[in-house]
Amino acid sequence: MIVNGRTYRRPTGPVVVVCLDGSAFEYIERAIAAGVAPYLQSLVRSKFFRLVSSALPSFTNPNNVSIVTGVPPAAHGISGNFFLDRETGEAVMMNDASFLRADTILSAFSKAGARVVVVTAKDKLRRLLGHGVDTSRGLCMSTEAGGIAVYSAALSEETLAEGVRQLQSAPPDLMYLSTSDYVQHKYEPGDESANRFYAAVDRSLASIDATGATLVVTADHGMRAKADETGVPRAIYLQDVIDGWLGAGVARVILPITDPYVLHHGSLGSCAMVYLTSSIDAAAVAERIAGLKGIDLAVSHDQACAQFELPADRTGDIVVFSNGETVVGTRPGDHDLSALDAPLRSHGGRSEQLVPMLANRVIDMPASRCLRNFDAFDIALNHCP
Repeated sequence: MIVNGRTYRRPTGPVVVVCLDGSAFEYIERAIAAGVAPYLQSLVRSKFFRLVSSALPSFTNPNNVSIVTGVPPAAHGISGNFFLDRETGEAVMMNDASFLRADTILSAFSKAGARVVVVTAKDKLRRLLGHGVDTSRGLCMSTEAGGIAVYSAALSEETLAEGVRQLQSAPPDLMYLSTSDYVQHKYEPGDESANRFYAAVDRSLASIDATGATLVVTADHGMRAKADETGVPRAIYLQDVIDGWLGAGVARVILPITDPYVLHHGSLGSCAMVYLTSSIDAAAVAERIAGLKGIDLAVSHDQACAQFELPADRTGDIVVFSNGETVVGTRPGDHDLSALDAPLRSHGGRSEQLVPMLANRVIDMPASRCLRNFDAFDIALNHCP
């Protein structure tokens, strides 16, 4: 079957792809070292393991959609959790399937008669991931909608547990499971609570394996500490900075991390989109932004779209990525950090782009092949024996 220009074989048995939200490999590595993740250890040591690159910005929506479409944001249209609609001047959340510009692998197989199951922790993803899936013979659900607390490890644990139940009761042809990054936002790799969570993940993945299903595990993005030694976020409030340079109303900073789940990051992430009036030299402003301490890269629209595979009409005049220790905000008053009960951890930039990919099969894959997290279904359907 051809989906978005890529060919996928029909599965001969259940195939499961899991996105462990926010799972930088350090979390898995520390859990293995602590002796609480024997199944993940077996994949790393004797099956298939690679570090691969996520799509940018390294946020939840663009990467989950990249994984289920097999293509980057330039093709599927989801460039962040938020974008600025230039026609209306309104910041728009890209949660609805109407924003999709590519069919999903899940939808294509469902339309071809396959039984497809989608279970996501975050309800915000349900419409995007489940678009086109025939629920008369399959399933698309979120564990958040089932009443489990959003800000809890239990949300992700139940997502994986539901996947196990589905495989044991009515095995689907194709399954996609997507967790939340509550744990990773709150706890560093190796923390006791993080290890406890990955022990639960390990048990569920082992149970999936025990059903005989083909399993590929990856992540949408990593996670990095973004606070100093006193716990204060290392933040650049870019709207204030640019207003100081150019005057108020000349530029608008949009933060594509913004979504309904801001309590654990306060809308502070490592990417920003800057929209300018037509009379402003974007390249010159980008150069000034790039010179700020804590900025990794700032490039104008055309370069950003080409370099990072972004949709032209949903990308700012300047795309900004902060470095691994820093986040970008608008103004201090726009960010409510009162709910943070741990030093800020966040994502969105190139520093959080490297993620693991694991499979429960031995795969003959040339080391020279550059893999992305959105190759997960290709690996599962075309390369797993």
